Parts: sequence; C-alpha cells; structure tokens
Amino acid sequence: MTAAPALGRGQRGATAVEFALISSVFFALLLGAGEMGRVLWVWNAAAEATRYGARVAAVCDLNDPVVKQRVMQRLAVLTGSNVSLTYQPAGCTASTCQSVTLSLTGYAQKTYIPFVTFSPTLPPFTTLISREYLSSAGNPACQ
Repeated sequence: MTAAPALGRGQRGATAVEFALISSVFFALLLGAGEMGRVLWVWNAAAEATRYGARVAAVCDLNDPVVKQRVMQRLAVLTGSNVSLTYQPAGCTASTCQSVTLSLTGYAQKTYIPFVTFSPTLPPFTTLISREYLSSAGNPACQ
C-alpha cells in the first residue's frame, strides 16, 4: 500500500516563483514611471531656463556671454551649441532692437528604463520677449 502524497507538496516554491515573476514586472514599471517623471522634469527645467535666459538677455548688453552661462547654470546638461540667442530686427543696436529670442534645441534626454532604449529629444523651446534697456552697466542680473 502506498501512501497518498501530502496535499500541496507539488506546489512547494510556487509562491516564490510567482512573486519573482510579478515583482520583476512591477518594479520595471515603477522604475519606468520614475524615469518618465524625470524626463518631464528636465523638459520643464528647459522651458524655465529658456524663459530665464530671454529675460536676462532683454536687460543685459547685446550678445553678453553671461546670458548663455546663466541658461546653462539652470540646466547643466546644456552646452553653448544648444543655446541660440537672436535679436530682432537682425543687425540692430541696443537702441534699435525691439525683441530678444532665446531658443534651446538639439538635446536628447537619456533615460534609464529597464529593457528599453529610449532617449527622447527635447522639443525646441523658444521664448520671445520685448527688449528693455539692454545695458549691463550697474545691472546685478548681468554680473
């Protein structure tokens, strides 16, 4: 006479295997959501850096190098080639300029989502602002 197998004996370890399968998917999704939040944070920081740079450009001397430096301080992953500064109309002087445009282009945000290679390129951010006095003399924003 053979003894009947104990109930659940064939299921030993099944819970651990199920937990491993489900938790790996859950944590991958959790990390992916965190990374997408970081990408959106960088996009927002780029928009704010563009606004701030245009504001500084409107009150500092024409083509003052401090403008690009301030923008790159706001978003450290940028380089000078990512920041474009133009004055309208083209070729204007401090007394004839009407507006300032600052643009950020060409930066791809690296992500660290498990099992997915995804580096979205930032959309071009542009801010146009009317000129103000365009003089760095005695202006603490330009120092």
